[in-house]
Amino acid sequence: MAHFEKKLESKEIFQGRVIRVTLDKVELENGRTSSREVVHHHGGAGIVALNEKGEVYLVRQYRYALDRELIEIPAGKLEADEDPFEAAKRELGEEAGLQADTYVDLSPMIPTCGYCSEIIYLYAAKDLHPVGQHLDEDEFLSVFTLPLEQAVEKVLSGEIVDGKTCTALLKLKALRDAGRF
Repeated sequence: MAHFEKKLESKEIFQGRVIRVTLDKVELENGRTSSREVVHHHGGAGIVALNEKGEVYLVRQYRYALDRELIEIPAGKLEADEDPFEAAKRELGEEAGLQADTYVDLSPMIPTCGYCSEIIYLYAAKDLHPVGQHLDEDEFLSVFTLPLEQAVEKVLSGEIVDGKTCTALLKLKALRDAGRF
């Protein structure tokens, strides 16, 4: 049996530049009603790039909501109706200054399914060549490389905690170990 909830009504609470928040009344599968707070987000795209030495490109970026610097793969938010693959390629160029000849879809991930509609589309890239970094005017980050195995160790030790980055690195390692990338 498939589980479900039926939206009965929805009230917009906030409309911002990046998110929209609604308070929804839903009917549960047992007939009772409940409320759901939903953060609506266009989603994002991220890309893990692997060079010929087996190193991945990562960025250090301060994240205001957490008041700390995180290690992440190049990534960014999608504009409404933007193609995720094109967005991932754009972010690789903007943040890491790279283009690739080979891309693999790592499949999407859902970072916070309990209250947010965001889906992050993940890709891997190889056969890289430089194109020159071109950050947004309000974007400040540092690019560095790590051997893939060392980056995975940082995921396992808790030094890398960003969800999209953990997912992308672990998927890339599994594909590489299986000889599929």
